[in-house]
Amino acid sequence: MATLVTGGAGYIGSHMVLRLLDGGRDTVVIDNLSTGFDWAVDHRARFVHGDVGHVELVSDIISSHKIDEIVHFAGSIIVPESVEKPLMYYENNTCASRNLLDAAVKGGVKRFVFSSTAAVYGMIGLEPVTEDAALVPMSPYGRSKLMTEWMLADTAAAYDINYGVLRYFNVAGADLKGRTGQSSALATHLIKVATQTALGMREHMDMFGTDYDTPDGTCVRDYIHVSDLVDAHALLLDYLKTNKKNATMNCGYGQGYSVREVIDVVKQVSGGDFRVNEVPRRAGDPDSIVASSEKIRAELGWKPKLDDLRGIVKSAFDWEDTLRTRNR
Repeated sequence: MATLVTGGAGYIGSHMVLRLLDGGRDTVVIDNLSTGFDWAVDHRARFVHGDVGHVELVSDIISSHKIDEIVHFAGSIIVPESVEKPLMYYENNTCASRNLLDAAVKGGVKRFVFSSTAAVYGMIGLEPVTEDAALVPMSPYGRSKLMTEWMLADTAAAYDINYGVLRYFNVAGADLKGRTGQSSALATHLIKVATQTALGMREHMDMFGTDYDTPDGTCVRDYIHVSDLVDAHALLLDYLKTNKKNATMNCGYGQGYSVREVIDVVKQVSGGDFRVNEVPRRAGDPDSIVASSEKIRAELGWKPKLDDLRGIVKSAFDWEDTLRTRNR
């Protein structure tokens, strides 16, 4: 039996593949390489170049590789882009997930873990948000993810499949062994952009909005190291296998940092200064969102090992420097 990782050539997916392989799990990857890289897929995994929305292709993978569980990362993730191109997000996130679920049910897959997002909550506030908070997403991205959560619940009620949902907060950092990291040059993640600017790969970076209702006027987010995140996925797969019941959990540290604070840490880690332009807000960005992680710690026994903003930034900076050297 094997695990299928969708989007396994991407940032978080490639880390998950390493986590599964290092744990001795037979692993298959499907990725259309729209934002991922085939070189990011560890050689121990079996790689299929294709779209998760193609039911016949996925059904063949499930059958031929004896897939009994799926970890679903594939999708589009940029909030402002989703405001500009909502139909693309409903196609890539919601429709593709529907087809993937169709293939999973027909193929007898028993466990399905979904990469969701804190964007399903919408505007919250400075207090940590719990899983039972109101779901009022502010962007097509958040709504496309919430629709998939609904589909999972309905599917599990009708068929013999269990699911787990992890609502991510802001994922950052890179594999501590230097095997993979955030590799897309056009990624919009704050720490990625800031480290690129610190390394001279960008002339400047933009700070989107300085008039939010937060202590320093910039957005506050909960940053989680990608390796702690994929550890949570592995624990959730084990939980579903043992308990055979569904679960929806936040995955964050419960500590918020503002954009200004993150940029300051990047400057400290890099040992240099760089230009930051203050520009208007982006569409779809809430003021602040910080996770309550009590549920995932209690039910999965999740104990993050890398809960340190400076360490997260250092691993991201080191990976960015590695990429810069590789691409010269």
